[in-house]
Amino acid sequence: MASKTADTTISSENGSSAPRARPVVNTVTVEDIRLSLKDGVADFLARPVMSGFFGLFYAVFGILFVWCLVWLGKTWMIIPAVIGFPLVAPFACAGLYDMSRRRQRQKDFGWADILMVMAQQRKREMGWMAFVTLFIFWVWMYQFRTVLVIVLQDASFSDLDGFFATVFFTPEGWTFLAIGTCIGAFLSVVLFSVTVVAMPMLLDREIDFVTAMLTSIRSVTENPRVMLIWAVLILVTMLVSLIPAFLALIITLPILGHTTWHLYQRAVSWDEP
Repeated sequence: MASKTADTTISSENGSSAPRARPVVNTVTVEDIRLSLKDGVADFLARPVMSGFFGLFYAVFGILFVWCLVWLGKTWMIIPAVIGFPLVAPFACAGLYDMSRRRQRQKDFGWADILMVMAQQRKREMGWMAFVTLFIFWVWMYQFRTVLVIVLQDASFSDLDGFFATVFFTPEGWTFLAIGTCIGAFLSVVLFSVTVVAMPMLLDREIDFVTAMLTSIRSVTENPRVMLIWAVLILVTMLVSLIPAFLALIITLPILGHTTWHLYQRAVSWDEP
């Protein structure tokens, strides 16, 4: 059964409050994921160059990020950076959400239309969601360094190979992996829960980011099995895409972004006043 969030209002010109549409959390199934994925692939194939541009931008950013860590001599940070890199993907998909929205409404669009919508997001609530996303990514990087210092304080490694040897072939390294995995899993669940429908919702509607996050959390808590499947699918796809020097993201990121839009459309409806 669908559930409704609390009423939200907006102020009219004369100072009175006018009711705003309320987000309604719907029940979704695995079939909804399949249909959303089918629609996402169709969106990608309809505009492969434009969609691929966003994937390419994300991939190039990842490559430059890793290169900077190597240049700075922070090779031990490559592991948490690569693993945590998918955490910021939802924010990178804003343009993809708008493309899917326009295709769904059968509206023609060009590069200027999509880039203009993305530029306008800095004046809307999505900027706050970007802050939340980057903050959790920063917490992920910081906790990795903290656990590293506490657990592997007596270990010594001067390069990435030495780091791998310490982490995977020593008792201290196994402890480090266990703790880091638990913390990382918790942060991933938190970020997924607050963004899975919040990001496309903020692009779609004039709504505050707190309401968007709460609606996103409710969509997860009321559809835990389906959302877990979707989260695992995203995680596995993103991590596998990082293996060939991030380049598979040119295809997989756009498809996941378009699919997320369509899953949001199925997970959330609006109770118009």
